[in-house]
Amino acid sequence: MNQLWELKDMEMRNSESVKPPKKMVLPNGIYGILAEKFSRGRDNVTVARLMVEGGIDVIQYREKRHKKNMQEMYEECLAIRKITREVGIPFIVNDFADLALMVKADGVHVGQDDLPLTALRDLVGDQMIIGCSTHSREQAEKAIKDGADYIGVGPVFATQTKEDVCDAVGFSYLNHVATQHTIPFVAIGGIKKDNLGDVVGQGARCVCLVTEIVGAEDIPETIREIKVIYKSSI
Repeated sequence: MNQLWELKDMEMRNSESVKPPKKMVLPNGIYGILAEKFSRGRDNVTVARLMVEGGIDVIQYREKRHKKNMQEMYEECLAIRKITREVGIPFIVNDFADLALMVKADGVHVGQDDLPLTALRDLVGDQMIIGCSTHSREQAEKAIKDGADYIGVGPVFATQTKEDVCDAVGFSYLNHVATQHTIPFVAIGGIKKDNLGDVVGQGARCVCLVTEIVGAEDIPETIREIKVIYKSSI
């Protein structure tokens, strides 16, 4: 009997020592989104490596099913997951929660017409980041209420990098989120080197530039230049 109790005690102590992996949070800095259409013929994995070399703070994988088959997307995400894990930065998958779960991504990002956040949380669990694109005060409040870990705020300026994009929201909504909410957020949409300082000046601490990065001839150097502007604007 004593041996049985000792075994149970050991099992309990072992189970208590096995802690789940720490949930990542959206960091301040530069949020990179992969977009092969604008990447000068470079594939997503190559661009991800170049982003990491330049010091990117977050990478999001954003592809559409009609552009690539799921097997291709899975293989790419596996490779990018390995790259981001080695340097310890968050890897977010856009739209495809199943793909995010399969490659053990740090998070999934959804839009207003995608899976409801409450249902998505039931699917991915508590250890995965959920981000949600928002374009208005009402959408921000609902995303926060529904349990988003961070929100996208934009498009700040007009952009053509995404299909069926809504009109630019400008600085009014960006400043509202920065001053009225404590949830982490990423400013996105039409942001370039020449307007980055203004965006940071409105309170954004995580900023996404898409074509300015993936379309650059020298991605690492471009990211380093962007980070200089970012840091000098805080």
